[in-house]
Amino acid sequence: MCPDRRLIHPIRRQRQAGLGLPAALFVIVILGLLVVAITELERSTAEGVSMDILSTRAFYAAETGAQAALGRLFPAGGADNDCSVGFPDLTFTADGLAGCSASVVCLTDSAGGDDYFTLRSTGSCGGGDETASRTIEVRAH
Repeated sequence: MCPDRRLIHPIRRQRQAGLGLPAALFVIVILGLLVVAITELERSTAEGVSMDILSTRAFYAAETGAQAALGRLFPAGGADNDCSVGFPDLTFTADGLAGCSASVVCLTDSAGGDDYFTLRSTGSCGGGDETASRTIEVRAH
């Protein structure tokens, strides 16, 4: 007759512990964090692209304002050049610059009997939380 094993080692009886549930929870948590990180990256990339487009539009609005001001400062008839001709603010409605505006400030410097003009044009685009503004300077003689 064989001795009963339960009597020899009564304490060795253990519950079976599995690794499946903790491993599955670990994988689910890691995948969830990965999804959140990718979503945040996608959102910030989309915002960056939107701001790049607004910034480019603001630059072109400022450029257009400077060109319009040069046209007023140096008219085709060859009239006297003077910053006092006035430069009204421009509001654009064309497809590319819709919702943008430009304002121009003119400064005059005299040196050696010659007048030098500095046109500072500021273009702004957007509204609400997303706005972009760019300023360019043009010097003319």
